[in-house]
Amino acid sequence: MCGRYSIYESMDHYLRQLALDLVVINGYDHERINRYNVAPSTRVEVIRPVPGGLSVDRVKWGWAPAWAKGKRPDPINARAETLMTGKFFKALWPNGRVLAPANGWFEWIPDPEDPKRKQPYYIHATDHAPLFFAALTEVHLGLEPNTRDGFVIITAAADQGLIDIHDRKPLVLSPARAREWINPQTSVARAAEIVETGCRPASDFKWHAVSKKVGDVRNQGEDLVRPRDE
Repeated sequence: MCGRYSIYESMDHYLRQLALDLVVINGYDHERINRYNVAPSTRVEVIRPVPGGLSVDRVKWGWAPAWAKGKRPDPINARAETLMTGKFFKALWPNGRVLAPANGWFEWIPDPEDPKRKQPYYIHATDHAPLFFAALTEVHLGLEPNTRDGFVIITAAADQGLIDIHDRKPLVLSPARAREWINPQTSVARAAEIVETGCRPASDFKWHAVSKKVGDVRNQGEDLVRPRDE
């Protein structure tokens, strides 16, 4: 998975799709989020379980344990194959499970018209419904941002036609599995099973070429997710 995605509906829209019988205990903006080009290290909304219900928090996309800080940019993704056994994400697994709601994500492939450049593609649900990325986070609420805060999106091997775009894809969960993922009562074994087999199949998605303007993190706007020919 490349490092860009979109989240542009209101948070109420994503929460309704989840159909959770839980209270969001903190206040959040009810307006459209309108983030069409979310980039690494920026703060973006995640949905996480907390005592008494759910919390919607803006957290930095990217995380590293304290012992790895400063050695390289904080990773934004965690590979499904190794996150449960490696030491890097040990502090987040399994109790740091959260959801990163989204509308789609971007991948880049070599441009057949200019092999020295890459063509971005936008990938979204066939029915245009919201997506829920399985993620892991560390959050410390306070008046000032905490340098330990951050989240990573779990990625899995791509399948079927998606592999033509990229060999990795975010671990996109159905609403039912997303509810399981953030339920504190879900066992570690079941959470591991979701990581290993819970990703929605490639047949659930469509993709199209988009403007190369998405390559500039300063660009935002609905035109970034429209087909290039438009």
